[in-house]
Amino acid sequence: MAEPSKAVLITGCSSGIGRATALRLRDAGWTVYATARQPQTLTELADVGCHTLALDVTDEDSMRAAVKTIEQAQGAVGVLINNAGYSQSGAIETVPMQDVRRQFETNVFGPVRLIQLVAAQMRAQRWGRIVNVGSMGGRLTFPGGGYYHATKYALEAISDALRFELRGFGIDVTLLEPGLIVTEFGAAATASMAHLPLDGQAPPSPGEGGAAARGAGAAAAQSDPYAHFNAAVGALTTGAYQGPMRLLGAGPERVAQVIERTLRRRHPPARITITPSAKLTIAMRRLLSDRAWDAVMRRQFPQPTQ
Repeated sequence: MAEPSKAVLITGCSSGIGRATALRLRDAGWTVYATARQPQTLTELADVGCHTLALDVTDEDSMRAAVKTIEQAQGAVGVLINNAGYSQSGAIETVPMQDVRRQFETNVFGPVRLIQLVAAQMRAQRWGRIVNVGSMGGRLTFPGGGYYHATKYALEAISDALRFELRGFGIDVTLLEPGLIVTEFGAAATASMAHLPLDGQAPPSPGEGGAAARGAGAAAAQSDPYAHFNAAVGALTTGAYQGPMRLLGAGPERVAQVIERTLRRRHPPARITITPSAKLTIAMRRLLSDRAWDAVMRRQFPQPTQ
């Protein structure tokens, strides 16, 4: 039987964990296909020997094309690293539904679809590895992050089911649970909260209703019961990535190191918690009742009220 393809497909390689993982695996001798929505952001990776492809995890044709390219060249995607993702922050009532759908399309439906697309050839060669980059946020929930946490909880369940369903075909599934990783992720999470409207609808553009619309928007902002809460969530997110909490986190290279070691193991673990912040916070959540956890959260986040 021919040697199985061990070509690696990594999503979200324009920066952060994806970029660091592509570099580390390439240095370790793996055949790496680094992908991003905008392939021009991958020039540095191409210069050091990574193959680069356009791949948007919210676009079916884009995912199909990327997988087909690798399968034509290598026979199969041997390793899939589902890394692309972002955090949509904001009170549940205030996030527009199109943003909720985009969060799930990127963090859940895209990874699932890629798994569906690569699994057949992994099964055919009787070998494969799937690494889903989850979060400690799949084991607990911080106020203001409900939708993001929901996607990471979903990835936990999907990974658990996949691990059982695919093991008999020689395919191993590993879920990573990083804590605080110092990348552009925190800034993106804070930016996702900008101008969240109370009723879940997009705010009017400057050309829609002129001064009257702008006046109505200002009045709504003044009466928004979540304004202080959303602002505090943004400030706390920024503080976590820029303040002393960084000491309990790690850089993206730490996650890349874990991924490389996982791929070298004959029997990779099902779940890996990464960084002291993740280990401590998950342990604390496990020990506390819901009421006690809520009390701890109230000491950090202002509770919305009239």
